[in-house]
Amino acid sequence: MEDPIELRKMRALRAEVRRHEELYYKKAAPVISDQEFDVIKRELEELEAAFPEIAKSLGERAQVGDDRLEEFESYQHRQPMFSLDNTYNQEELMAFGTRLSGAIGTEDSINFVVEPKIDGVAVSLTYENGVLVRAATRGNGVEGDDVTQNVLTIQNLPYRLQGSPLPEIIEIRGEIFIGNEEFQRINTQREDEGLPEYANPRNLAAGTLKMLDSSLVAERKLEIVMYGLGDCQPQVFEKLSGFRETLENWKLPISEDFWQCDSLDAAWQAIEELDQRRHDYDYETDGAVVKVDSLEIQKAAGSTAKAPRWAIAYKFAAEQKPTLLRDITLQVGRTGIVAPVAELEPIQLAGTTVSRATLHNQDEIQRKDIRIGDTVMVEKAGEIIPQVVQVVLDERPENSTPYEFPPTCPVCETKLEKLRGEVAICCPNYECPPKLRRRIQHFGSRNAMDIEHLGPAIIDQLVEKGRIDNIVDLYKLKLEDLVDLEKMAEKSAENLLESIAGSRQRELWRVLHGLGIQHVGSGVAKRLARQFRDMRAIRNATVEQLVETDDVGQIVAESVEKFFKDEENQHLVDSLEELGVRMADDPVEEEDATGEHPAFAGKSFVLTGTLEVYPRSKAAELIEARGGKAVSSVSKKTDCVIAGPGAGSKLKKATELGIEVWDEQQFVQALSQDQSDEPESQTKEPEEQQQTQAELF
Repeated sequence: MEDPIELRKMRALRAEVRRHEELYYKKAAPVISDQEFDVIKRELEELEAAFPEIAKSLGERAQVGDDRLEEFESYQHRQPMFSLDNTYNQEELMAFGTRLSGAIGTEDSINFVVEPKIDGVAVSLTYENGVLVRAATRGNGVEGDDVTQNVLTIQNLPYRLQGSPLPEIIEIRGEIFIGNEEFQRINTQREDEGLPEYANPRNLAAGTLKMLDSSLVAERKLEIVMYGLGDCQPQVFEKLSGFRETLENWKLPISEDFWQCDSLDAAWQAIEELDQRRHDYDYETDGAVVKVDSLEIQKAAGSTAKAPRWAIAYKFAAEQKPTLLRDITLQVGRTGIVAPVAELEPIQLAGTTVSRATLHNQDEIQRKDIRIGDTVMVEKAGEIIPQVVQVVLDERPENSTPYEFPPTCPVCETKLEKLRGEVAICCPNYECPPKLRRRIQHFGSRNAMDIEHLGPAIIDQLVEKGRIDNIVDLYKLKLEDLVDLEKMAEKSAENLLESIAGSRQRELWRVLHGLGIQHVGSGVAKRLARQFRDMRAIRNATVEQLVETDDVGQIVAESVEKFFKDEENQHLVDSLEELGVRMADDPVEEEDATGEHPAFAGKSFVLTGTLEVYPRSKAAELIEARGGKAVSSVSKKTDCVIAGPGAGSKLKKATELGIEVWDEQQFVQALSQDQSDEPESQTKEPEEQQQTQAELF
């Protein structure tokens, strides 16, 4: 007997909600807008309300999008951290007021506060006696991922609060984001390296916050704004407006705009004012948050299973305009990934002229059935990158045909390949001209071989004149190859040659990263170099040996093995070595293991909890400088766990496995063998020491 249609529909909607929550919360790669997702969720909620017995038969479902990952320790919030219900028009906002009055049993006037809704990642910070001890994501609302190590890299966040009164313990909620200028900088860098650009600042911030290497997180300028109150012992606040004033006194970052309103009508006026101001912010603002000011009324209103009844998010509609899709062109990046681009009839959108938009990938074109000659709706994702949202089917030409991704590379005509386990289409030809330019640019970039004066314009000319055909040719360049290039005087040519010569002595990880191996970024390259210390060992390593490296999984290992099995790549590395490029790091001498750094050399360390003297990223550097290895998870192979205040499951696992545990004082004492790395704070008076520690974060 066939299942009832309501059951089939409910099951399908739940699966769709789970899929989009996975994409949004865990992968930071949503494929539909917030409003489209809200429509799906509302349809499911209405169906479950109409057929509660069927919903019950399917079991409970999570009410808050869960962003937790296995790689992070879980931390239970002292007070649940809810998401907010969304509204998209004035009528829905007023309906929120009606529901609120019903929940608290009064129609008396209620005061509200309104502030910008930053499109970032929600976090909860726990301060004990004014010192930051924990940072956690929302997670499932009850438990979140402990991201303290990464949050401590945020420059505008004080590690120690200034001012008074300071509660014994307080949870402060905020939003982590990446500013538009930093977003543009990172995307420009990725474009230069031939990598796909990030779709919007929110996705970039979410992905950055969940990186396992905090030193890489520090390279991106995450920022934070604080706005919400969780648990507070003792409770010293009566209103959110008063709480905000205290945040300012504590030198915590807050939003520049904030409205106190004596009614929802006044709140609506504040929303309209915010809508005019938000385009001047240096961060993405996708709406306004309206909250009851009084904490007593908040408590009386209570919450549903997923959201507070005393707050709501008003979401601004993204500006969209229709235009003609003239053509679809393809761009080849450094790694060979072929990215489709929409060539549009120019339109004015969000203050700029838009003539091109991202189409993401082949699957996205097929899913939206985008065709050349269509009239398409275009919006700016995060009000920065234009993207095609949908096709206006009523205006589709009668002779329209589906777009077919070409079978060969648009530049070199090599047969294209689909990468395993991914949606990306790739040109495998190592000598494809766009790949060559981007590959050379990547090889010389700051995060690889760090060759100064080797810019895109110089590379283009060298390739066009046939003076370099691969990265090896950089080390064969002579003065006469450079002096006739446009904007290249003799002194500039000499500087470039000097920089190229100096790059021969770069560390192994830089050479490895510079080779442009699929899935091998700077973090993975550092771990491989640390594990093997010699390019020959990496070249000969099996997949099984490679995955023993921290944070190197099966896909990365297979990519590395495939790269070095290729005869052309083998010849490339051999040629670089013959031209003097260093292919090994200095070995860890035996005497180091028993003499100079006996506490660290050859040993594996895990850092957990909050370290006060050193940021964990700096502590990891100090360990590795002494021949040790800083890893992210505890296993039987771990030699020692360094645990600061707030250490959780990693400390528990270390105790269960009988692994040696140090507190930070023991760590600093072990470091004292090398006085040059002892922090200044060790020799200062207590008051000065506290200030120095705060400045470190």
